[in-house]
Amino acid sequence: MRKKEMIAMLLAGGQGSRLGILTRKVAKPAVTYGGRFRIIDFPLSNCINSGVDTVGVLTQYQPLRLNQHIGIGIPWDLDKKNGGVTILAPHVKGGDSGEWFMGTANAIYQNIDFIDSNNPEYVLILSGDHIYKMDYSQMLRFHKEKGAAATIAVLEVPMEEASRFGIMNTEDDDKIYEFEEKPKNPKSNLASMGIYIFTWSRLREALIEDNAIHADSDFGKHIIPKMLEEGQTLYAYRFRGYWKDVGTIESYWESNMELIKALPEFNLYEDFWKIYTNSDHQPPQYTAPGAKVKESLVSDGSEIYGEVNHSVLGPEVVVKAGAVVKYSIIMGGTVIEEGCVIDRCIIDENCKVAKNVHMGVGENIPNETKPNIYNTGITVLGANTSVPEGVVIGKNCVLYGNTVAEDYPDGTLESGKSVIREGI
Repeated sequence: MRKKEMIAMLLAGGQGSRLGILTRKVAKPAVTYGGRFRIIDFPLSNCINSGVDTVGVLTQYQPLRLNQHIGIGIPWDLDKKNGGVTILAPHVKGGDSGEWFMGTANAIYQNIDFIDSNNPEYVLILSGDHIYKMDYSQMLRFHKEKGAAATIAVLEVPMEEASRFGIMNTEDDDKIYEFEEKPKNPKSNLASMGIYIFTWSRLREALIEDNAIHADSDFGKHIIPKMLEEGQTLYAYRFRGYWKDVGTIESYWESNMELIKALPEFNLYEDFWKIYTNSDHQPPQYTAPGAKVKESLVSDGSEIYGEVNHSVLGPEVVVKAGAVVKYSIIMGGTVIEEGCVIDRCIIDENCKVAKNVHMGVGENIPNETKPNIYNTGITVLGANTSVPEGVVIGKNCVLYGNTVAEDYPDGTLESGKSVIREGI
């Protein structure tokens, strides 16, 4: 069997529960980003731009949208006979039942046969839910130069935030001597990005040994500490570009808003490092006479008759005459009818907002059901939600399903309230 230098294993099965209603029916990597992309487009594009042409995508939670989006990998030039992209779901290995992936390392362990079938010398482990551009070939070169068993990509974070991350403590040459998971008193600010390169023979042995001990085998909790205890050589690879974990409503909103700047820190328009996606051919965007668009990203197929200010619009969004959308993310296929005012909201795909709805008004009161998720003043509508005419909706509200006038006492949904119409 011809040996491959490196293949990638992309962990894309996460629920992304902190994104609330946005991940009710889709995995976090399948959530729309920047109007026309999905989050998983970024690691997939990084792979092909880095010369990694064999990618296993491990799915678990709500995989349908993700599977449809990836398909056979054509947009990323991963539709190859020898390699390409392969969807890897939990499956039956013997007996009568299968087994869910119980941890990040357990997911890789359950797919050892797939990795062995490609006969790689090195394995790149990626997360499917971060926004960044990275040349993995440079990281591999570093790994080989160091003769490492494992190389872990790290990002320097403010020292006061280091306790939120897995921290790598290193010697002067960036050789790792200790890993601390969310330490109360961190010794360094080198935060793990969840991007690893392993020499496959070393990782394979560690996975098999740890699986016998931990059913929920995890890279951060088990595999990396085990390799350090055994005296194996691990190095930190410093990444100095843009990297964002859009894991909360606020960070997702902020990251999209950053794209609108004239010179954004994270540039989606670079020709030398393109981000590819699976998108249908849509008609050009249309801006009607009298419409106003200021400092916004507007995707193909959208029709603007009203006013759009500092917002991100997905494909085939319609903003009718007299409607105002500001500081908001409106995903594909959504229609905002006449006279609406949408302020600091996230509206998922294929929603219908009827005439004269005012959304995102009032006091910043945390959501009464999930205050840990909705607390920064952003109101969120889940996919396929409809809102009746003339209602007023506050901040930190959550709407889902075919809502009706009776759901809004006196025509109002106060800040922090939710309307969830199940089974729709």
